[in-house]
Amino acid sequence: MAVRAGICIGPDRCRSGRADAVKKEKAVAEVLDADSYLQRMLNTARPGMGRVHAFYDHRVGAVCRDPRLMLMPWDDHLVHRGDGVFESMKFIGRRLYQVEPHLERLKRSCKAIHLQPPCSWDEIRDSIVDVARAGGRDDGMVRVLLGRGPGGFGIDPDECPGASLYVVAYDIHRKPEAVYEKGVTAFKTSIPAKQPYLATIKSIDYLPNVLMKREAVEKGYDFPICFDDRGFLAEGATENVCIVDQQGRLHIPEFTNALAGTTLMRAIDLIKDEVDLIFRGIRESEIREAKEVFIVGTTTDALSVVRYEGKPIHNVKPGAVSKRIRQLLQQDLRENGLPL
Repeated sequence: MAVRAGICIGPDRCRSGRADAVKKEKAVAEVLDADSYLQRMLNTARPGMGRVHAFYDHRVGAVCRDPRLMLMPWDDHLVHRGDGVFESMKFIGRRLYQVEPHLERLKRSCKAIHLQPPCSWDEIRDSIVDVARAGGRDDGMVRVLLGRGPGGFGIDPDECPGASLYVVAYDIHRKPEAVYEKGVTAFKTSIPAKQPYLATIKSIDYLPNVLMKREAVEKGYDFPICFDDRGFLAEGATENVCIVDQQGRLHIPEFTNALAGTTLMRAIDLIKDEVDLIFRGIRESEIREAKEVFIVGTTTDALSVVRYEGKPIHNVKPGAVSKRIRQLLQQDLRENGLPL
């Protein structure tokens, strides 16, 4: 083995003639006491803090406005198993919209996964109102999460002695009026509709929805639309999708592989005396031939799709039915929303 300037030139490429001459010491994580850990946690940067208004954790039993303390136990099955359900509702002009329909669907979701809340439904309702008020904002969203609760990192629900409840108020991202005037684009996502027994539960597991949205962003479309294994229209990532035929009749997909949206159900009730309603399976070809296509959801109300897969829908302008539904929903919120 040759040696040059104190460097060994050999199979082990060692320096100074010894393979173990330089060894890096492995970094050892600090072990902190509770007070030191809490202080460091409070000083740690956290994305999105400015968008949180207030929150409530049933274990603590109080509302807080400091988002640095908005934390869930890592061993809550809601976190690591997706074993939980949720609802999101909005408040505009300090009026909370559709509280009771959201709570009724939350009850159905809990029943479907055999989850018993940690308190009464009246207490949950009160917590929603308390958190929305505590944030002090005129407009926002409230999300309610009910989980299996903390207790272990397994899959058995019996690990968790009691369910968890979290409520948070946060910013609403409302689309500019120009978007409603222009309309949006949509496409058929490669992500299939959920299985029927899952599609009708508003569960924490929104991975398919996330992948749908990701694909839309990658392909340059505003909204994704999924279909079931028979080729029937199901839903968007977080919205219902409807069409209006050339005769002006409103067609609503059957809720076999889709969640029945609270906003859509309210919209149907508000407009039922003005247009003919038809609930049935809708094929993709009918989207292309429709007079109107629009999405309906909590944050958007009703928003027209004017291009599908890059091709125009009718005259490439937002339709009359979509506009009317949005008008009715906004009026309903002003007249019937719960004052905060």
